[in-house]
Amino acid sequence: MAMDIACRIDHTLLKPEATAEDVKRIVAEAMAHGFASVCVNPVFTGLVGRLLKGSAVKNCAVIGFPLGAHKATVKAMEAVAAVKEGAEELDIVAHLPLVLAKDLAGIRGELAEIVPLAKAANPKVVIKVIVESALLALNVEPAEAEERIAVACRAVKQAGCEYIKTSTGFHPAGGATAQAVGWMKKHADGLRVKASGGIRSYADAQAMMAAGADRLGCSAGVAIVQEALGRK
Repeated sequence: MAMDIACRIDHTLLKPEATAEDVKRIVAEAMAHGFASVCVNPVFTGLVGRLLKGSAVKNCAVIGFPLGAHKATVKAMEAVAAVKEGAEELDIVAHLPLVLAKDLAGIRGELAEIVPLAKAANPKVVIKVIVESALLALNVEPAEAEERIAVACRAVKQAGCEYIKTSTGFHPAGGATAQAVGWMKKHADGLRVKASGGIRSYADAQAMMAAGADRLGCSAGVAIVQEALGRK
């Protein structure tokens, strides 16, 4: 079970005060535990790529993080720069007002300015789109929250991305919930699902996987795997 969880974890360090030494530590942890990727701010993408050379662990960069409020052209430039520095996966924050408004064309249109350029730089790059699922559920009925997620899933799929992702982990509305992950899985239509934000324990990880998460974004990956090994 520990390995089943480890291979799904994007080992994450996104604190603005993170240093190169911090990044070197999490890269070493990711390789030691067989995590899926190391997920960092783009300023460290080149360093992570050099450290992971020859490893099966992927190099993941966040784009438009954490607000999603950059112009699409700026997100595109950031995405292409990260890919050229070795990013194999990109976690892009969507422009959240479009998601809240269930604006299918708007969400798809923003991604259409980013995704083709990133994939032109590397056709194999995997793109995950963050939609802040806790925000989508704030002060609305569950049916409305699910509909927002359903529209986001359609737009992300139509834009040629591979994953829909719950959260940045930075929004005050909160992080991933099993309910949101379940809705994403229900409406994924071939997309994979990444749960992120607030996953701090083995029980949290199990709940997200049971709900349908294919990936887990967390900074507590080492503790989660150690807890899983201890329970086994």
